[in-house]
Amino acid sequence: MEFKLTATDSNSAARAGVITTDHGVIETPIFMPVGTVGSVKGVHAFELRNDIKAQIILGNTYHLYLRPGIEILEKAGGIQKFNSWNGPMLTDSGGFQVFSLSANRKLKEEGAYFRSHIDGSKHLFTPEGVVDIQRSIGADIMMALDECPPGDSEYDYAKKSLALTLRWLKRGWEHFNATEPKYGYKQSFFPIVQGCVYHDLRTESAKFVADLGADGNAIGGLAVGEPTEKMYEMIEVVNDILPTDKPRYLMGVGTPANILEAIDRGVDMMDCVMPTRNGRNGMLFTRNGIMNMRNKKWADDFSPINEGGASIVDEVYSRAYLRHLFVSQELLAMQIASIHNLAFYLWLVKEARKHIIDGDFKAWKTQMVENVTRRL
Repeated sequence: MEFKLTATDSNSAARAGVITTDHGVIETPIFMPVGTVGSVKGVHAFELRNDIKAQIILGNTYHLYLRPGIEILEKAGGIQKFNSWNGPMLTDSGGFQVFSLSANRKLKEEGAYFRSHIDGSKHLFTPEGVVDIQRSIGADIMMALDECPPGDSEYDYAKKSLALTLRWLKRGWEHFNATEPKYGYKQSFFPIVQGCVYHDLRTESAKFVADLGADGNAIGGLAVGEPTEKMYEMIEVVNDILPTDKPRYLMGVGTPANILEAIDRGVDMMDCVMPTRNGRNGMLFTRNGIMNMRNKKWADDFSPINEGGASIVDEVYSRAYLRHLFVSQELLAMQIASIHNLAFYLWLVKEARKHIIDGDFKAWKTQMVENVTRRL
């Protein structure tokens, strides 16, 4: 994997770059739709490519390991052949999913023991094993196994958690370097910076991660209960340390405003379930604000969902029709809203890139944050 910076903003830490993988090129900053089980919910691969303009999507190691299972993915020749995406993919290590199962997991030095949410069966994720699983899944970018402490964790817990994460990271990094890809194309390994909301822990973690010299680096453990301003503060602390010549991936963030603020602080890659999850519940994000499509006000509004929007659904369907679909609990409503939201997120980061290159990102971002947080 290669990363080249093409522009930097003179009034912020925002950057535009290009990531080159064996499955294609990714222009940064970029938002990555989440396809947890190998599928972005309710969205076809051709819609992702041709309408939404996605450049890279995610899969999740925990879910893919449990179902369909590694044997099936290996027989298919890897995740891209299995799901017909054929573009760059990233897999989260499954650490966040395991640690969210607080009642059904135990952390040990060797790894994380957990019970499947599907059938209750017992499993163990080790730093080495998660590398092997992601080799079999075949994503272009794989993530290290880490522990993600809650945003309100006490200092002592966060410190012990980070120490375990760094020991796991060392093992996972060594195993990654001792193994080879299975499908004839290169894979990259991203370590994850943890440390909760504590400056010294984030600094320690970022220095450890930076010293590895991996192809890219991730910032985890944010947007998990801490105040938004504290999240921005931690991004700044970490990005002051992470190398400028490697892509920086902020995991699991967030709202359109969060994404713009993260880009402002030097983040290159982001993902979140929000555009699809909130879309399925009737929330549409637009460049002018947030629309609740269940509201009565849209019942006789026959104007396009979002005139001049980023997706074909914005012009083809009316607000009244989409509200009718949601009120009727029609599955098409969730599909339309998901496509709209994802296309908007991809439009947003593309516009951010354009304004970084043009040199007026800061002023544009300030106005856009105000716009996207309105309630329509």
